[in-house]
This record gives sequence, structure tokens and C-alpha cells, in this order.
Amino acid sequence: MFKELDDIELAIYRKYKPALQYIGVDFSQEEVQTAIINCYSGMESAFQAIISYWIYKRKNREAIYPNAALIEALNNHWQPYNWHDQYLSDSRFKSLSLVCWEEIGEVWGENVRNELIADIYEANNGEVYILLKTEQKISLTIAELRGWDWVLDNAQAKIKNKSHFN
Repeated sequence: MFKELDDIELAIYRKYKPALQYIGVDFSQEEVQTAIINCYSGMESAFQAIISYWIYKRKNREAIYPNAALIEALNNHWQPYNWHDQYLSDSRFKSLSLVCWEEIGEVWGENVRNELIADIYEANNGEVYILLKTEQKISLTIAELRGWDWVLDNAQAKIKNKSHFN
């Protein structure tokens, strides 16, 4: 799906993806992907409309069918009602990259994390990577399998080797 989106659409998608996933949108569904790809205008408004609609439905204890609602919003150019940018600050809507960044800070301490990690980012293929300050990248999948201690040891060894050769 990422190949079909231009840079602006991809940025919008990434901005709202964590919130939309949390509310139950399944981006692996072909119908959802098709609706996003075929949305030539109003994507951000439709995403905001679905999030604010979900919030409204939750407050009123009503069911929502996220995939169907998103498809309808994209196809019919829904406009958000009562949208507030702070909705995206809801801790439930954090990206996997931010959650990982915070978790590493808790496990290693923020100073150690900041010394060793340059960034945690999602590549165009959807894979999340930890970028070390040595410019080595580690797949988050591998990091989770091997554990934060392995990542720490690996990062410290790379820093030590880099300074040894300088």
C-alpha cells in the first residue's frame, strides 16, 4: 500500500495510523487499503472524522465498526465534527516507535538511551527499526526477540568499536 501513496499522503497516514489502529482499523484488509489508495482528497479529514466519531461512540457506549466506518468516511469525504488536535495526544494513540522509545528509557535510563539511540522509526515497508548512534539499525522484531539487554550490549559494543578505530 505504501507504494501507492505520495509523500504527503504517507505523512498523513503515519500521523493517524496509531490512533486508527487502536480504535480497531485493520490496515491489512484489502477493502481498507483500496479506500485509502483511492482517496484523492480529504484523507486527513476522513481520519479525523473517524477518530472523533469513535470518541463520540465510546462516550455514548455505542458500537462502531471501524473498518466499515473508515471506508465510508474516505469514500464519502466525511468532515470531522468537534475535532481537537489534542486527541492525538491520548496515550492510547501513541505510535509503536514512541512506545518503544519510552520503554527503552525506562529500562536503560533516559541518559543511556539518549547516548546510544539516534531514532526509532517506521520504514516505508512498515517495519520498525532502532537506529543506533553508530548508524547501525536493528529491527524492532529482532530487538523484542533478543531483549533490551541484548540491544544495550550490542549498542555499547558498537560504540566501543567505533571509538577504538578513531
